[in-house]
Amino acid sequence: MMRTFEYREDRFPKGVNMEHIETATTPDIPSIPLTDSVSIPQIGFGVFQISASTTQQAVEQALEIGYRHIDTAAAYYNERGVGDALRATGMADKVFVTSKLRNCDQGYDAARVAFDTTLANLGLDHLDLYLIHWPFPAVNQYVETWKALLELQQEGVIRAAGVSNFLPEHLRRLIDETGKAPAIDQLEVHPSFSQPETLRFCKDHGIAVEAYSPLGHGSDMQAEPIRQAAEAHRVTPAQVVLRWHVQSGRVIIPKSTHAERMRQNLDVFGFELTAEEMRGISALHDPANRVGADPATFVQSQSWANQKSRGNIPD
Repeated sequence: MMRTFEYREDRFPKGVNMEHIETATTPDIPSIPLTDSVSIPQIGFGVFQISASTTQQAVEQALEIGYRHIDTAAAYYNERGVGDALRATGMADKVFVTSKLRNCDQGYDAARVAFDTTLANLGLDHLDLYLIHWPFPAVNQYVETWKALLELQQEGVIRAAGVSNFLPEHLRRLIDETGKAPAIDQLEVHPSFSQPETLRFCKDHGIAVEAYSPLGHGSDMQAEPIRQAAEAHRVTPAQVVLRWHVQSGRVIIPKSTHAERMRQNLDVFGFELTAEEMRGISALHDPANRVGADPATFVQSQSWANQKSRGNIPD
């Protein structure tokens, strides 16, 4: 099923070419429940490594194409661009917005201050989802940080609280010491690195899973089960992988600044993978194929200087 949205040029004043656009269509994106009252659109638009100067244009384009879920983080240093896009398009109250707490802001008091800064950057009065970006076990403050997020949720300024990059040992501590499991764990998940043990833990404890780097390495797209499924369904290998995530019940945040790829990433609801195709893709997991850092040993502060030195903040 397709929904039709009307777009007016005056709602997209910067960066979006509306010359030949009268209406835009977007699929009915399913939602995944996080709490009794909060659900998250299953496909979102991520802004990691999009420069601050181009974030507003990229997010406006994503909204034009049909995305209704935007994922940012304090450590991306582009929250203001996301907020500018939401205000420029009049979509601030129509889009699910996620942000994340930097490692250098962990700790109960520091987390509360950092959250206020994030809200100010986004220009919002509440956040749909707020995540602890990494467990950062080297400083061992993630339990106190989690208590701060739970308090912010009780105050109504966070609709749902969750984590990112948390492994079972980190999740178990949160549950044991606070009695509250995160609503969601945002993890690196893709065909060649699917973290089955962490996925099982999350399923057993009612924690939704959100996949970042959902397409993985370029070699994932060349894997035989993915290529065969793409041919069988007359879609791209990337669409096969995103469909694999969707059918597995995960939230996904594919990132692209190319309009056609952004559209293709949403267009994964017109076909269904067979059980055999799903098993073949899942069998590609290899624990050596991680794209990002290991949460058990990741010790970067995520300060601006740190992110810049690591190439995570484009010029």
